Amino acid sequence: MRIGIEGQRLFRLEKHGMDIVAIELIKQLQQIDLENEYFIFVKDGDADQWFTPTDNFHLVRTKKAAYHIWEQIILPREVKRHKIDILHCTSNTAPMWLKIPLVLTLHDIIYLENFKFVSFQSTLYQLMGNFYRRWVVPSNIKTAKRIITVSHTEKDIIAKRFPKLGSNLMVIYNSISDSFLEIDKSKFPEFKKRYNLPANYIFTLGNTSPKKNFPNVLRAYIIYHTNTSNPLPLILADEPPTDGFTLMGVKIPVDVEKDIRFIGYVDNKEIPLLYAFSRVFIYASLRESFGIPILEGMAAGTPVITSNTSCMPEIAGDGGALVNPEKPEEIAAKIGEIVNNSDLANRLKIKGKKRVEYFSWKNSAIQLLEIYKTLYSEIKA
Repeated sequence: MRIGIEGQRLFRLEKHGMDIVAIELIKQLQQIDLENEYFIFVKDGDADQWFTPTDNFHLVRTKKAAYHIWEQIILPREVKRHKIDILHCTSNTAPMWLKIPLVLTLHDIIYLENFKFVSFQSTLYQLMGNFYRRWVVPSNIKTAKRIITVSHTEKDIIAKRFPKLGSNLMVIYNSISDSFLEIDKSKFPEFKKRYNLPANYIFTLGNTSPKKNFPNVLRAYIIYHTNTSNPLPLILADEPPTDGFTLMGVKIPVDVEKDIRFIGYVDNKEIPLLYAFSRVFIYASLRESFGIPILEGMAAGTPVITSNTSCMPEIAGDGGALVNPEKPEEIAAKIGEIVNNSDLANRLKIKGKKRVEYFSWKNSAIQLLEIYKTLYSEIKA
């Protein structure tokens, strides 16, 4: 069987959620499948350190092009040239005209629900991506032979909108990188110096996407800061804004702004250190399909505050502190409670570590390989 895997963004320097999922699954497939031939289609780029060639895994570098041109024109051409039997597209969208069976990983359908999570604060890249997905995904859903999503919460949402999918819609959980399971804490002093980190801090992931709920996290931090005599600084792994004392429409008091620190993009190999030495990790998103950072925080041994909506309770289980993401005062209260209550913090650490054991990239890859095999047997029957 000749399996094609779409991974056009896997060689970009700044990798994000869907890229990490594809990379981890490819690594595991390399270990468990020595029989079938794999062709990984990527845009040319510089960040190729993650990929180790093996006899049956072939990397197909293509020229760079705009997302939609690459996916709709370049990818189908390469698939035909390499005589692929099954194509697995890993990041929500796929070619609309494909003559071979398609496996589609549909992480979510947020962009099909409404425009609640699209605003003028979204970047141009995010806006264009949303419109492209709204155009392409309904067609992909009709033609895909298998659709994989990443949580039962998201599966229910997709099935409600597309009830005819039936048993062709299935769940394969995400997991976390091994780098979170064995964190070399001896590297922290150098890491701390390089990013000018304080001894104690609160950590969150800054993101302009409306679904990430960053304005309410900021409001919560302002409340916590105002009500605390010696507040911990808030560290964000993102680039600093350019609008002074206002962040995404939230007016930041001068005495609070000095404790909000943007440290820029942190490489995936180093970010476990950022989690591990934070007193609290906040992931109060409004809507997710999985939420890998929840598991990352837990695996790093950090108390995690996350939302009581969408898939977050499914993924966090009893290992996270759940809050209403639309109530900043509730988020602020939970921050203060964890920072000031070492017993609660330790209980969350223990439960979080236990919860992470439920998720495994190897198990996910085994499930994925079974999907490939079953589909191939169907088309050959």
